[in-house]
Amino acid sequence: MTALGNDHITHIQSVAQKSRAAMNSVLDGKDHAVRTALITLFSGGHLLLEDVPGVGKTLLAKALGRVVGGSVRRVQFTPDLLPSDVVGVSIFNQETRAFEFRAGPVFANVVIADEINRASPKTQSAMLECMAENQASVDGTTYRMPQPFMVVATQNPVDMEGTYSLPEAQRDRFTARISIGYPSSAAESDMLDHHVEYDPLAQTSAVTTLDEVTQARDLIRHVQATPELRAYIVSLLDATRNDPAIALGSSPRAGVQLLRTAKVLAVLGGRGYVTPDDVQSLAVDVLSHRIVPREGDDPQLAASIVGDILRRVPVR
Repeated sequence: MTALGNDHITHIQSVAQKSRAAMNSVLDGKDHAVRTALITLFSGGHLLLEDVPGVGKTLLAKALGRVVGGSVRRVQFTPDLLPSDVVGVSIFNQETRAFEFRAGPVFANVVIADEINRASPKTQSAMLECMAENQASVDGTTYRMPQPFMVVATQNPVDMEGTYSLPEAQRDRFTARISIGYPSSAAESDMLDHHVEYDPLAQTSAVTTLDEVTQARDLIRHVQATPELRAYIVSLLDATRNDPAIALGSSPRAGVQLLRTAKVLAVLGGRGYVTPDDVQSLAVDVLSHRIVPREGDDPQLAASIVGDILRRVPVR
């Protein structure tokens, strides 16, 4: 394995900064969402965007795919969507007298699962193997996903008409969940001045390559994390499992994803080691969708509880 050196850190920083700048030119005033999307990409995870319609969830996903120079496919989830519409289907070829696999839209570098909670639970689960194993099984044959592979799913709040709540097992597959929110008055005014006349993505081009992203992922895994820092992450997970306000705490996978994203943040900060600040900066986005509060599955309440845990659990 290649060791992580200062040259590697500097190069990954440069790639991330260029990507961040390009995406921010498309989404004014949404730097937190852009940063989280890039951290999720470099950690090898998947991103869940939850917000009301029209605030730029799909635009963020398209911009991410554009800056990495990879293939981007979009799946509009609807109540009548079938699992085969997502992963693909085997079709009998009359000329060759054999079945041929027609790949579905999930076979892309960046897959936009738009309004994922408008589909039935059966169709939602069709994404599970793809996200967890980077592969899809159709008619007994396994097909690998292109690399890098990332799902950016958008969902509307569950109290909106025609939505289904994502099951806990599928939410746990997402590295982070964020809300983009409404733009500021200045950003919205700028949007009316410019986005009406042209496509904001039209002038956005790739600033890195798929190979660079894959190499960066491999190198970032070598970022150092001390035993004390790992113990701190475990303490945070234990706190979610023993908090009286939480009915279901974070899974062991949550700790793995939290450490992976913290390693990315460390590199973006020019370091080859993780600090507690890296963990605390990402904990709400990485953990809040994995817990179920006793008073109801409310995203804002879950984020507030995780914030309280961060203030309560001492740093080791």
